[in-house]
Amino acid sequence: MPAASSSVTAKPLRQRKPLSHIDDTQQDEEADHVYKPPQRDPHPFERILETDKASAIVVAVLTFLAFALRLFKLNQPDQVVFDEVHFGKFASYYILRTYYFDVHPPFAKLLFGLAGWFVGFDGNFQFENIGDSYTDHHVPYIGMRALPAILGSLTVPVVYAIMKQTGHPTVIAAFSACLVLFDNAHVAQSRLILLDATLIFFMSLTIYSYIRFQKLRYWEFSAQWYVWLILTGVFMACTWGSKVNGILTVATIGVATMIDLWELLDYKKGNSMEHFWKHFQARAIGFILVPFVIYLSFFYVHFAILTQSGPGDSFMSPAFQETLSGNEMLLNSHEIRYFDTINMRHKDTKVFLHSHVERYPLKYDDGRISSQGQQVTGYGHNDTNNFWQIIPTKSLPETGRGRIVRHDDMIQLLHVNTNTLLLTHDVASPLMPTNQEFTTWARDDTSRYNDTLFRLHLLDAHDGEAWKSKSGYFRLIHVPTRVSMWTHSKQLPEWAFKQQEINGNKNPSEKTATWFVDEIVAAENGEDLKNRTGASPAKVPKSMNFFRKWAELQLLMMQHNAGLTASHPYASSPINWPFLLSGISFWTENEDQRQIYLIGNILGWWTCVVALSIFVGILGADLLARRRNNQPIEEPVRNRLWNSTGFFFVVWGVHYAPFFLMNRQLFIHHYLPSHLASALIAGSVLNFMLSDTVNYPISLQGPKDVRHKKFEHADIGLKGPIIVVIFAVLLFVMFAFMAPLTYGTPGLTGEQVNAKRLLSSWTLHFAAKATAEVPA
Repeated sequence: MPAASSSVTAKPLRQRKPLSHIDDTQQDEEADHVYKPPQRDPHPFERILETDKASAIVVAVLTFLAFALRLFKLNQPDQVVFDEVHFGKFASYYILRTYYFDVHPPFAKLLFGLAGWFVGFDGNFQFENIGDSYTDHHVPYIGMRALPAILGSLTVPVVYAIMKQTGHPTVIAAFSACLVLFDNAHVAQSRLILLDATLIFFMSLTIYSYIRFQKLRYWEFSAQWYVWLILTGVFMACTWGSKVNGILTVATIGVATMIDLWELLDYKKGNSMEHFWKHFQARAIGFILVPFVIYLSFFYVHFAILTQSGPGDSFMSPAFQETLSGNEMLLNSHEIRYFDTINMRHKDTKVFLHSHVERYPLKYDDGRISSQGQQVTGYGHNDTNNFWQIIPTKSLPETGRGRIVRHDDMIQLLHVNTNTLLLTHDVASPLMPTNQEFTTWARDDTSRYNDTLFRLHLLDAHDGEAWKSKSGYFRLIHVPTRVSMWTHSKQLPEWAFKQQEINGNKNPSEKTATWFVDEIVAAENGEDLKNRTGASPAKVPKSMNFFRKWAELQLLMMQHNAGLTASHPYASSPINWPFLLSGISFWTENEDQRQIYLIGNILGWWTCVVALSIFVGILGADLLARRRNNQPIEEPVRNRLWNSTGFFFVVWGVHYAPFFLMNRQLFIHHYLPSHLASALIAGSVLNFMLSDTVNYPISLQGPKDVRHKKFEHADIGLKGPIIVVIFAVLLFVMFAFMAPLTYGTPGLTGEQVNAKRLLSSWTLHFAAKATAEVPA
């Protein structure tokens, strides 16, 4: 039970009364006719704090401090830090209009591009390496860093506003805001060209707007109700468009909306199905259609700007690449004819299809026997052993377009240097016993003719489509066995010169078994390729439907995001994040022993963990007591815990739990949205501990709310401001203590680094080695 105010006498547990006359949604402001809490006259200072003027002063001070902490020494370090190598580079691509690929949606990166353009960045600095100097290359990086710093600073007053809108006193709202204001991790992320500040800012605005929308439930379908409904959708789209895990904010609103609609469906509410469907349609428009359209618009702008060929070309399909001006596929793609000599490359690993006179060993290390055929491998360098001639399996006209190789043609591939034909058969490959071995067979020996036949399957092709160099992505399917020619990154032993294995994958539609013709080495009759079709006009970029481009990019984003599974020295498990067991080294400078180490304010983070534990314990104890027909928590307080704090808990859980299911690289900064939610929970829990009462009603009375409600206030007394001020000072002291690791300045001695290593699991640079004292 929360501690009661000194002027309020303790009350015994009261027995549950029939609640049939109470709205089942358990809204706190609907319980005033059940519970009349004893009220004392608030202290004059408490009255002053709850005035609009005092609240404005408090939020102004918090906002000023937020800007001061995030803009302080924004020019330090004047070097590329951590993922600025990616997101700064993407900003330069927007300015140069060159196409790039990234796993994250484009909204936040578009803002960085806009900020760079606004401050005069020409886009020529490419952010190649951590530690590259901005000053030496005259990059206006301070203006670009100012964008996330501003958004990170504005997040603090939004957190304050969320707490005020959910009925918490000014002091409690300031407490939650301080947990974000004085957090080293939030400050560090907000001072660099990174996406998280944008993500968290719009996430907090989404939460704020949804709460404002919910507070207008007695004014349903009014203009103001629709405004906050639409604004929630708009901010949700901005969150989703900032970073791929912004989809978790969409899921959060989705969970809350389903609960809301479930309550509206209850027949005890007296709502007709027509009324329910009206609510459903409004939310479908505001929370699905509006965000989706805005999310699409980010990509529309993205595609409209990035019209030039760039480093992201190779990720996209040939059809997509040919929409980009200057793309190699657009400029250098040629139709392939029979008897042309070509070289072929694997789309993912970029190795050439290769063969040489050396043969497979008779016996592999695991005891299996090979065919001792000529080796066929994947080789990373271009040489004459990569040359293959296309042999027809049908009669051809002497001249003309009938000699062009087309989709679904059956062909043979002749290895030029050894005059042997590509072949696969039912013999296990060297490294993968389940896949077939690829080898070659003498051209003049027709005894295995069928085993040398392959079907050319062009991707996304129509019947009769011509095979082209550069742009003609294809799979080579063996006719008798239906395996597809495939390779992987694992190397063969020394007997194959550590080249890549080529084998037959038994899935003929395997997506990674994709190849392309890199070059037509020699035309069938030695003629110049340019003369095949005569003079032709300059090639102009082709057009492609926006939705096709968008769908292709979305699929690639999901695939590559899931594929980020490589180990990283600063990757960490989600279970460690709330406890700050590890951080991330963002940047180091050896000369002055300076470093930026992403780690939160340990006092604030552990306070949030305790608050989360207390909140779960409170709800568990309350449920258990109510099973025995006891009421340990009064109805308005319970409703506030379940509805407002419960919503914060949903935000925390939805932004945290999914990471336990992911196999990709994970870092502590992925927890920052959940940390913000835990700061909101911590404020609510503190309110519960300081007072038996809550501020209500908080929703705007409307036509559907016919009962008269007497305003009640949270009785936190003077102890509330005193506790919050003391705690805020302690938070600032801890923040200042860790500040050299947050700002990257000043440099620290080894002993000072050791002092700031509060947990042994923190991997700080330049730490002094422990030395044992030698007795005299």
